[in-house]
Amino acid sequence: MKLAWILWLASVLSPQSADSLCLSTTLYLEARNQSVQGQQAVAEVALRRRDSGLWGDSVCDVVTARKQFAPTIVSPNTRLSNTEAWAESVTIALEAQRNWELPAGERLEIVPGASHFAALSIASPNWRNAYRVATIGDHTFLKVQNLAPSSLSVGT
Repeated sequence: MKLAWILWLASVLSPQSADSLCLSTTLYLEARNQSVQGQQAVAEVALRRRDSGLWGDSVCDVVTARKQFAPTIVSPNTRLSNTEAWAESVTIALEAQRNWELPAGERLEIVPGASHFAALSIASPNWRNAYRVATIGDHTFLKVQNLAPSSLSVGT
């Protein structure tokens, strides 16, 4: 499957299905070579950003915000060809969404407060010296800013 086709498909699905597809795609592109915990942490950052409303009100908006996650950084012709990694990404994305639907005090948070992540061995973002929440595999998770839920997502 090509990334461009997946993003088109997300544009015609129901919002909930689209968000699952966008999150799965992001996990595949960003973290398919990472542990389950590393993939869960990437999902958590995307879901926390969605709740903040700063990058959009849906997971698809968040992960396709300009230069924020792999879906807007890699070529639209990128092929998602590792079916085993794809299946794992889908499973982890769905589990992460279910977990995130729990009340804040009940959900399992892998990287509490993390708003960003990077593979610092290959990237050097200007926020790389922010508070480091955790390093899992190749990714360092950072709290660059406090992401309070927007008023629209409170209670959802």
